Amino acid sequence: MRVAPTARKRRYTENPNDQQRQMAHSPQGFKERGAQVTRTEAFVDAAFAFAITLMAVAGESIPNSVEALIDAMKGVPAFALAFALIVRFWSAHANWSRAYGLDDRVSVRLSLLLVMLLLVFVYPVRMVFAALFNSLSGDWLPAGFTITSVAEIPILFITFALAFGSMGAVMWGLYFRAWRARSALELSAREQILTRAALWSWGLVPLVATLSIALALTIPATPASGWELGLPGFVFFGLHVGELVTARWARRRIASLPG
Repeated sequence: MRVAPTARKRRYTENPNDQQRQMAHSPQGFKERGAQVTRTEAFVDAAFAFAITLMAVAGESIPNSVEALIDAMKGVPAFALAFALIVRFWSAHANWSRAYGLDDRVSVRLSLLLVMLLLVFVYPVRMVFAALFNSLSGDWLPAGFTITSVAEIPILFITFALAFGSMGAVMWGLYFRAWRARSALELSAREQILTRAALWSWGLVPLVATLSIALALTIPATPASGWELGLPGFVFFGLHVGELVTARWARRRIASLPG
């Protein structure tokens, strides 16, 4: 028997002035459909905080000299990028939860899958960023691990693509769940446009990740490949272009709505 998606009790009131005020403070122009933080949402928040803590303390020790302090600070750029990536997914999940308030079985399982993938890939993601800054700085910024040959570089890109792509696919699944429940949730025309835009944006993530993996597997991992060895990483910058195009489409569609 098919179970209809359930949403938490709505937080906004029936007063038109209150609705407009709450709409201004809701995520991405959505009405807030979550009344209270559920146990699943609280667990997801705690898991993200725990992952950041693991990433911060991984392989680190308290500096016992100025030189050790300087060496520790050299790891800040890699930590900052990994932190930003994790916060992006946490923020996306928080906005999704507030916007739709879904707490059905499928949504819960997708949220837990997101947590599992986060905890599996939290170390590899920081290693990838550390290797990036190590290469860009000419070994001045530490990688924290050793790359014994050029042949190991594609492994880093594949690991990052698997992490980013799989977590992006889960976020797409959450928004697709909300899209299928748009009638039950009574999404407005504006909210439906924003939901479709989110679907396209998150749908690009696994597609670009797949392209990155394909490039990492096909480009010869030899010094002769030169800058081409970095293509599996460079393709992820295409996501920003896709997000700009999607955001522009959404703005134009919303502007064309009556009223």
